[in-house]
Amino acid sequence: MRRDPGPEANVGTWLAAHADARGDHPALVVEASGERISYAELEARVNRAAAALSALGVVAGDRVALALPSEPLYLELYFASALLGAILIPLNTRLTAAELGFQIEDSEPRLVVREGAIEIPYRSGTHQLAPDELRARMPGRAERPAAAPGGESPQAILYTSGTTGRPKGAVLPHRKTYWNSRNAERYFELVGDDVVVVPIPLFHSFGLKILSVPALFAGATAVLVDRFDPIGLADCIARERATLLGAVPVMYERMLAAGLEPAKLETLRFAFSAGAALGVETIERYARLGIRLKQGYGQTETSILCCLDAADALRKAGSVGRPVAFGEVRIADENGRDVPRGTRGEIVVRGPIVMTGYWRRPEETEQSRIDGWHRTGDLGVMDDEGIITLVGRLKELYISGGENVYPAEVERVLGQHPQVAEVAVVGVPDETWGEAGRAYVVAASAELDASALLAWAGRRLARYKLPREVVVVAELPRTASGKVQKHALLARS
Repeated sequence: MRRDPGPEANVGTWLAAHADARGDHPALVVEASGERISYAELEARVNRAAAALSALGVVAGDRVALALPSEPLYLELYFASALLGAILIPLNTRLTAAELGFQIEDSEPRLVVREGAIEIPYRSGTHQLAPDELRARMPGRAERPAAAPGGESPQAILYTSGTTGRPKGAVLPHRKTYWNSRNAERYFELVGDDVVVVPIPLFHSFGLKILSVPALFAGATAVLVDRFDPIGLADCIARERATLLGAVPVMYERMLAAGLEPAKLETLRFAFSAGAALGVETIERYARLGIRLKQGYGQTETSILCCLDAADALRKAGSVGRPVAFGEVRIADENGRDVPRGTRGEIVVRGPIVMTGYWRRPEETEQSRIDGWHRTGDLGVMDDEGIITLVGRLKELYISGGENVYPAEVERVLGQHPQVAEVAVVGVPDETWGEAGRAYVVAASAELDASALLAWAGRRLARYKLPREVVVVAELPRTASGKVQKHALLARS
C-alpha cells in the first residue's frame, strides 16, 4: 500500500518511497523509443539532476524554466527542482520567441533548459543549457539530497493560457500539488498497477499536474507521448495495455475519424477528457465502442475543480460535473453571496487546491479573490444534484440590445446541429444593437448552410441571442490544452 507523504512534504521526496518499496516497477515509458525507466532509476536520475542544478548555483527560491518535449528529463528536473526548493516553470514550446521572452523577463529564471530548436531570448542572469549540456554536468551517482521545506513553499509557476490576453504566472505551492494529486488519484481510482497514457504536453497543467504527476504520486506508470497521432496513440494504448487515457476532445474526435479499432482500447478502465466540452455524438460513439468517458473542468490556478462521471456523460451532457473532494466550489453573485440552485453566477473556489497568487502581481491576485474565495471568471449553474454546467465567461459576456448574451449558451445550442463540428461565438460591435454575436463554425459536412443553421437555432434560442453572422472556418484557434482562443477570433473582427 502506498505511504501517504502528506501535504507538508516536499514534492521531490515522493519518488523515494516508491523506489524503496517497489524499485523495479516502471515509472515512465517513452512511447517514441520504448525506453522504460523504473522507480529506482528515476529516483537516481532525480538525485543526479539535483546535484547538477546545485552545482550550477540553483538554490531555494530560484526559478528553473523548461522548454522541452515530453521526455523523462522533464520529470527528472521537475522533482529535482522541488527537492532543492527551486521553482519550476514549464514553458509552452509552441509559443513564439517574443511570447517566451515575456515569460522569461517576468519570471527571471536562474536556468533555462531548452531543446536547441526552441528560440529563447537572451536575458542577463539567466543561464541556458541544452539537455546534453546539462546531462554532461550530472555526476555518475548522487545521494538523496536533504529536501527543502514543502507545504506552502512555492513549487511551480504555471503561466495561464492567455485566452483573454497576456498570460499570468500562477504560483503553485507543494501543498496544492499534493491535494491536486489526491483529487486525481481519487477520481481516476489510481493504483500502482495503472498505466496512464499522456499525449498532452508536459508544459501544460493537464499533462503535468493532472496526468503525469498524480500517476507517479500513486506509484503507477506514465507513458509519455510527445507527438499526437490518432492511430499511433491507439497502438500505444494496446501495446502498453494502458488502463487510463487523458486527452482533449479534438484528440478523441480525430481518433474516431481515423477509423479507431475498438480492440486496441480494450484494456482502458476509462478515458478522461478536459479542456473543452465533449460533443454528444463523440460520447455516444465511444459508448458504442465500450469506452467510458469521464470529463473534468479546472484552471491553471486550481487544476481539477469538477468531475463528471461516465454514468452521467449523456444524461448531463454539456455539464462539468460535481466539485472535487478536496476543495470547496460554489456559485456566487457579484458580491460573493450564494445564489439559489439553478441560478447563473460565478464559480468560486477555495481550499488547498488554489494557487498562492499571481507571480509579482499583487493587485491582480487581490482582484481574483472575494472574501477568501478564488474567482474563476467562469459563469455556471448548479442543479439540484450538485452538478455544475458552464454558461460562459464573465469577460465574454456581451450586451445586445440591452440583453446579456452568454456565448457558451449559444455555442451549446449551435453545437447540437448535426452539420456543426465545432463552434465559437464572440460579441462584435453592431450599429443597431451595440453588440451582436458572430459564430465561427467548423462544418461537419459540406452541406452546412448558414441561413438554415440560424433558422434552426432560432427555434431554440431567443431572438436577441441569435448570432447576426455565421463565419465558416477550417479550424478554431486553440491553446495547447484545447481551449478556444477567443481573443484571436476577436482580432479578426
